[in-house]
Amino acid sequence: MRHIPTMLKLRSIQELSLVPGPVALAIGVFDGVHLGHQEVIRAAQEHAAQHQGQAIVMSFDPHPLSVLRPEAQPKRLCGDRQRARLLAAMGVSGTLMCPFTREVAETSAEDFVNSLVQACRPLGCISVGYTWSFGRNRSGNIHSLMDLGQRHDFAVYGVPPIRRDGQVVSSTLIRDAVAVGDLGRASDMLGRTYSLLGVVMEGRKLARQLGFPTANVQPEAEVLPPYGVYAVEACVDGEWLPGIANLGVRPTVEQEGVRPSLEVNLFDWSGDLYGQDLEVRLKAFVRPEQKFAGVEALRLQIAQDVEQARLLLSA
Repeated sequence: MRHIPTMLKLRSIQELSLVPGPVALAIGVFDGVHLGHQEVIRAAQEHAAQHQGQAIVMSFDPHPLSVLRPEAQPKRLCGDRQRARLLAAMGVSGTLMCPFTREVAETSAEDFVNSLVQACRPLGCISVGYTWSFGRNRSGNIHSLMDLGQRHDFAVYGVPPIRRDGQVVSSTLIRDAVAVGDLGRASDMLGRTYSLLGVVMEGRKLARQLGFPTANVQPEAEVLPPYGVYAVEACVDGEWLPGIANLGVRPTVEQEGVRPSLEVNLFDWSGDLYGQDLEVRLKAFVRPEQKFAGVEALRLQIAQDVEQARLLLSA
């Protein structure tokens, strides 16, 4: 990944007053920052470029469904740090992570927009997906937003959905694809190779004793592919390095109830990654995770897995 610039990070609508206007807002949940999300964001960026303004991506924390219908709250495709990296790589000027509460949920659509108009100096545009709804009881839609835009003199972009293989790209479809291991389909809808990001934690160093030192990554994402061994690429100091990774709970050496982790062995590389964020692209599936009779059987299998992963990556 190329050098990521520093973004302005806002925590309330009122802080929009700190942004030199006109402010171009892209509003949505943006879980995964998939192809559809990217179009919404680009519309705001283009408006900002044309009017010498700033593009700000506005989202909500926690996910609105966690407040409105907790039982329907979706698992996240990516965590806050990975989303921030993806947005920064797109050249976004800043983000606004708006706290979502019952009080916010009860705000009328008009009052919500008025709060944005009053905070920005000035509000240049709002970009959303065409089917986006907002405000109390989801009473606001693209048509009422356009009416408010005319009243308050800001532009509105209702971005049509992006389709792949006849289906509208959505975070739900991507979650489904990831969960069943169809990472090619997930990558197509994301517009990039599917990856996991997480901080490298200090582990028990068992893999090192087996001759295959690994970086123990705790993924931010709540939706994970099927447990197993994958041929991977990991980004270290801006360079993508080939390797192999086990995603799962390490049944041969761990007790039940262990949190899933991604153990990454980088080929022909050594170094210390503890405490760093590591992004890992899952390039090809090698085999399911399994429990072996003992550590020696596991070591022999890992050696075979490494050879297969090298072949898959070279192909």
